[in-house]
Amino acid sequence: MKRWLKWAAVLAGVLAVVAAGAAFAGLQLAERKMQRKVEVDVRPVAFTSDAAALERGRYLYASRGCVDCHGANGGGRTFVEDGESLRIRGPNISPGPGSVVAGYGPGDWVRAIRHGVARGGRPLMIMPSEDYNRFTDADLAALVAYVRALPPAEGGPAIVQLPLPARVLYGFGAIHDAAGKIDHSQPPAQPVPEGVNVAHGAYVANMCLGCHGPQLAGGRIPGGPPDWPAAPNLTPGQGTVMVRYADAESMLRLFRSGKRHDGSEVKVMPFESLKEMSETDVRALHLYLKGLQPKPQG
Repeated sequence: MKRWLKWAAVLAGVLAVVAAGAAFAGLQLAERKMQRKVEVDVRPVAFTSDAAALERGRYLYASRGCVDCHGANGGGRTFVEDGESLRIRGPNISPGPGSVVAGYGPGDWVRAIRHGVARGGRPLMIMPSEDYNRFTDADLAALVAYVRALPPAEGGPAIVQLPLPARVLYGFGAIHDAAGKIDHSQPPAQPVPEGVNVAHGAYVANMCLGCHGPQLAGGRIPGGPPDWPAAPNLTPGQGTVMVRYADAESMLRLFRSGKRHDGSEVKVMPFESLKEMSETDVRALHLYLKGLQPKPQG
């Protein structure tokens, strides 16, 4: 018995050393990945400031998730925090003190929004660029016009404090930064007629990719805290969340209230933005989702 206990203790010690070594290696790889330079072929989109573009930009900023990370004033806000080792705060993108976009040119905005890459080529850790990569040039220009026209607000750079396991997983490639999630070779999306039609719904659905996956089949949210539930499957079929939302009215009620059909609250959804979506966008999105090919969860 004593011999077995001795061998068990030795094995536990060996495993602890291996785990510590793996963690150290993962952290080293993570640091190297965060400091790498990402080269992307940027096609600058010209600045604009006409009233129609500013209004379109205001709508996109309010309804496409920007406010959830950067705040209504663009000064930045903490949107994930567990009180211990996890804290994520969006940076100040207003023209105010501490802005991270001071001096950005047209190409810099495209690089950050569409590709998840900072002006100097460093990958942005937390930026849902996979959702914005398919913006048309006109929509991207409108969004930038609105952000550049925001009143100055105080703020600072992004804060990304990740727990040790998340940093190790990032180092080994199980979690990706913003630039690592994108096919940078894709050209910008071409404009489609705005209305309750499938093409416009597909365009709106790009905002769902970051959480629900490239096939919109749901699964664990990449980089999300461990207590976050898996994103639901948005494709049609028995057992998927779309069974609960058979018509566009039910999805509209969800987006406006943040509550499911049974009155329970949804834990992880950016309803501060989703409630601002136009009825046309929501109805087009629902039309597109219900026409998808059914896929298994995740």
